[in-house]
Amino acid sequence: MKIKRLLAMFGMLFAVLILVNAFAFDGPVGEECETCIDWKMDGCTVIIVGKDASTDGSVMTTHTCDCGLCDWTWRYIAAADHEPGSMRKIYHINQFRTLDPKMGLKWERYKDDFTGLEIPQVSHTHGYNHGAFGYMNDAQVALGESTIGARKKMENPTPAAKFDITMLTLIAMERADTARDAIKIMGELGEKHGYGFTDTGEMLALSDPNEVWIFEIMPIGPLWTPESGKPGAIWCAQRVPDDHVSVCPNESRIGEIDLDNPDYFMASPNVISYAVDHGYYDPDSGKPFSWKRAYSPSEYSAAGSKGMRGRLWAFFNLVAPSKKFSPDTPNMDLPFSVKAEKKYSVHDIMEMTRYKFEGTPFDPSKGLQGGPFANPNFLPYGFELEGVRYNTPRIVSVNRAEYVTVTQCRSGMPNPIGGIVWLCFGAQDTSCYMPLYNGMNEIPKSFEIGDHWHFDRKSARWAFDYVDYHTQPLYSYAIKDVRKAQKKWELTAVERTPLIDKAAMELYDKDPDKAIKFLTDYCMNNATSVINAWWELGDQLLVKYNHLWIYDVKTRKRLPLKFPDWYLKELIKYNQLVPEEKK
Repeated sequence: MKIKRLLAMFGMLFAVLILVNAFAFDGPVGEECETCIDWKMDGCTVIIVGKDASTDGSVMTTHTCDCGLCDWTWRYIAAADHEPGSMRKIYHINQFRTLDPKMGLKWERYKDDFTGLEIPQVSHTHGYNHGAFGYMNDAQVALGESTIGARKKMENPTPAAKFDITMLTLIAMERADTARDAIKIMGELGEKHGYGFTDTGEMLALSDPNEVWIFEIMPIGPLWTPESGKPGAIWCAQRVPDDHVSVCPNESRIGEIDLDNPDYFMASPNVISYAVDHGYYDPDSGKPFSWKRAYSPSEYSAAGSKGMRGRLWAFFNLVAPSKKFSPDTPNMDLPFSVKAEKKYSVHDIMEMTRYKFEGTPFDPSKGLQGGPFANPNFLPYGFELEGVRYNTPRIVSVNRAEYVTVTQCRSGMPNPIGGIVWLCFGAQDTSCYMPLYNGMNEIPKSFEIGDHWHFDRKSARWAFDYVDYHTQPLYSYAIKDVRKAQKKWELTAVERTPLIDKAAMELYDKDPDKAIKFLTDYCMNNATSVINAWWELGDQLLVKYNHLWIYDVKTRKRLPLKFPDWYLKELIKYNQLVPEEKK
C-alpha cells in the first residue's frame, strides 16, 4: 500500500508540474532566458538558397549543429523493402542526449526509449545518412534544422507526445519523395500522434532538386491527448522563391500566410483557430494573422541585443547590401527571404557558414574581446559581472558546432549523383568540408564513433578538434595555416566535383552499381585523406606555435610573436608599466 501511495503522490506531483508549466508567465519568447545559456544561444543556423540563386542550379541548405555537448556521430541507413502488414516502431530520440561510449553510443541505444507507438510501415523506405537528424535521402530530399521555440504554454513534455523532431526527420527521410511529401508526412504524424516531448518549436529547411521550403512545427500544450480528437501539433510551411535566399537563426521565419496559394503555403487545420482560442490572435483587430507573432514572438534587433540576436540582420546585410537594412530594424520586421543580388556557389555557402560578422559593428574579434590575436571565439555567451548582464555577439560560426552540413540537391542527374551532403566535423572555421555523394552505400567507421569526454584518435571528429585546439591560442597566426589546408583539400574537392560527376554519369549509363561503387570509394578515400591531413596539421601547429613562439621548421629558428600596438598600450596602462631608462 505504501508503494502505491508513493506512486500516486509522484503522479500527482508530475501533473502539478505540468499544469504549472502550462499556466506559467507567457511573455515574449526568450524574455525570461535573455541571460541564460540554452537553445536560444546554443541553437543552429540554417542558410537556404533557391535553385535560381545558385551558380549551378543547386538547391542548397545548411545546418550548423551548434550544441557543444551533443552526440556528433553519423550513420548510414540502407534502403529497404517491407512485407505487407509490417509496423514501424516509434522512439523518443532526444537531440541533445549523449551516452558514455562504455554504455553504447546514442545510435546504439536509442531503441531503449520505445514510445509504445507503432505505425503501419510503407512497402519501401529510402536509404539516407543521418546525424542528429536525417540530412538527405536517396530521392534527394534534404534538410537543415534550427530550434525556434514557442510560447511556454504550448510546450508538451509529456509522453503523450509520441514524436520529437529527430524521429520526425528520420521518418521523413524514409518515406518522402519530395520536400512537399516530407512536410505532409511530418505534419500529419505530429497532428495524429502528438509532437513535443523533449522538443519545442522547430524549423526545418526542406529541399529537393526543384524547391525549398521553411517548415515550422510546434507542440500544442501538455494537456493534449489523442482521445481529444484535436491535432497534437500545429505547423506551417512557406516556400522560398527560386531566386531567393533566406536564413533561420533560431527565430520563427514565417509571417503572414496565404492558404489560398498552396504553391507557396501549407499548414495544419488549426493554424489560426488555435491562436484565436488561446488569445494569441484577435481576428477583430483588423490586423492580418502572422504565424511568428502568434506563436513565437521575439522582439529583438541586432543593435538592441548588442549583436546577440544579430544573425538575421547580418545575413540579409551580407546578401542584400543594396537594401541597406538597419541593425535597428526589429527582427520580426525583416523579410522572410530576399532576392539574391548575386548567385552563390556551394563554396560561397561554405564560407558563409564561417561568417563571424567581419566588417560589422558586432565583429567579436575586435579589441579586448578578441585579444591580441583577434580570436572571435572568446566570450561566446556574454557574461555577468557584479550582478549586471552583458551581451556579446552571437555569430554564425561559433566554436561549438558538432558538425556542419551543406546539402546540394541537383536536377538533371540521377539521384545518386545529383545529391551531395558536404560535411565538416567540429567548428567550421577550422574544419574541412568533405563530399558525401548520395550514391554512397557506406560511410567511414570514424564517423560513427567518439564523444566529447573521451579523446579517441579513431574518431574523425577528434582530428578536427585537435586542429581547433591548437588554433585558438594564437588565432590570427594559426588560422592562416588552416586556411591553406582548407584551400588544398576543401576547395580542390569542390573544383573536382564536375569531373567526378562526369565519370559517375558515364559509369551509371553503363552500370549503376559500378557508379555507386565509384562514388563510395571516392568519398571514403577523400574523407580518409582529409582526416589524416588534419591530424598532421594539428601536429604542425603544435610544433610551429609551441610555447607561444614561432618555430620555423625550414630555418630551424625560433621567432618572437608580434603583439599589436593597441594591446601593448593597454598593457602598459593596466599594469602601470614604466619605460626602461635610456642609457
